[in-house]
Amino acid sequence: MTHAVIAATGLFTPDQSISNEELVAAYNAYADRFNERHSAEIAEGDVAPLTHSSVEFIEKASGIKSRFVLDKAGVLDPERMAPNIPERSNEELSVLAEMAVKAARDAIAAWGKPVSEIGAVLCAASNMQRAYPAMAIEIQQALGIEGFAFDMNVACSSATFGLKTAADFIASGSVKAVLMVNPEVCSAHLNFKDRDSHFIFGDVATAVIIESSDQAAPGGWDILGTRLKTSFSNNIRNNFGFLNNAAPEGIGAPDKLFVQQGRKVFKDVVPMVSDMIVDHAGELGLDPTGLKRMWLHQANINMNQFIGRKVLGREPEPGENVIILDEYANTSSAGSIIAFHLHHDGFAPGDTGLICSFGAGYSAGTVFVRKRA
Repeated sequence: MTHAVIAATGLFTPDQSISNEELVAAYNAYADRFNERHSAEIAEGDVAPLTHSSVEFIEKASGIKSRFVLDKAGVLDPERMAPNIPERSNEELSVLAEMAVKAARDAIAAWGKPVSEIGAVLCAASNMQRAYPAMAIEIQQALGIEGFAFDMNVACSSATFGLKTAADFIASGSVKAVLMVNPEVCSAHLNFKDRDSHFIFGDVATAVIIESSDQAAPGGWDILGTRLKTSFSNNIRNNFGFLNNAAPEGIGAPDKLFVQQGRKVFKDVVPMVSDMIVDHAGELGLDPTGLKRMWLHQANINMNQFIGRKVLGREPEPGENVIILDEYANTSSAGSIIAFHLHHDGFAPGDTGLICSFGAGYSAGTVFVRKRA
C-alpha cells in the first residue's frame, strides 16, 4: 500500500537580523519616551509607567537571542515599533507568496523533479496576508503548478496539520505529490511595544514536498503516522479580522495583535503535548525513549526542554531535542520545519524521529518519521 514520504524541504531566511541587545535598546527608548509623554497621568496614577526590558530577561524567559525580520529599521524605530512593509499592487507577487516561492524553489531544487509532478499546493501559516484569493493559489501560479491549492490556518500547528492533510491526499490517491509552504511574517502581528512579548517572533518561510512512496526516490522519510488535536482556549489570541471594520472603535487596540497569557499556556500545553506524543508513539508501536531526534515547535526553550525530558524519560543528549529558536526566535508554524530542515543529518535507515507543533487553539500535531534507505 502506498504511503506518504517527506521527499525534500526548503527554507527562506530574510537577510536582516535583530539581536536582543538591539531590540532591548529600541524598546527601552520607546518606554522612556512613553513615560515622558505621559508623566502627568503617571504622577496622578491614571497610567502605569513602562518598565525597561533586558537581554537577561529575554534569554531567561525564552532562550531567544536573535530573530530574522523582513524590515529591521521599522522595528527598531522607537517612534514606529513595527516593520515597514509597503503594500504592493495586485499585479505584483504578494510578500507572503514571494517568501513561500523562495522556500519552495529551495525544496524543489533538492527534490530534483519537475513541478509538473506536484498535484496540490497547501499554504499553511498562522496569518494570511489577505482573505482571498488564497495565497496558495498565487504561489501555485508563480511556480507553474497545475492541480489545486488552498490556504489553511491552525496558528503555530499549521505545518503539522498541513503534513497530515498532504499525507491523507497521498494515501487516498488524490495526488502523487504535494507542496506545503509555511510563510510567516510574524513581526507584523507582534506588539513590539509590549515588554512581555516584544522579543518572541521572527520572520521566515519553509517548504516541504510530500510524495507517494511508489514514486519516491531513495532517501527521504517515511511518514509512519500523524495525529492532530485541538482544544479551545483564549490564552493565545489575535482579534484582527474583517469584522473590525464593523466595530471601528476597537481598531488599533492591543488585542488586534498577538496576545497571550504565557504562564497559563505553559501549564496547559506542555502536559497536553507530552502525553499526546507518548500516546501516539504507543499506538504506532514505537518506543518514544528510542527516538533519535525531536523537531519540536520553537516557541520557548523551557517548554521544549520539559517536553523532551517527559518524552525521552531523561535529560536529552545534545542534538536529540533540536533548538533553533536562539537564532530564529518563534517563527510560528515554520519552527519545527526549520529544525528538521537544518538538523536531519546523522540518521541511518530505520532511525525514527518526531516533528511536532503546538500553539493557539489550542492545537497540536505529531508526525513520526523514519529514515528511508
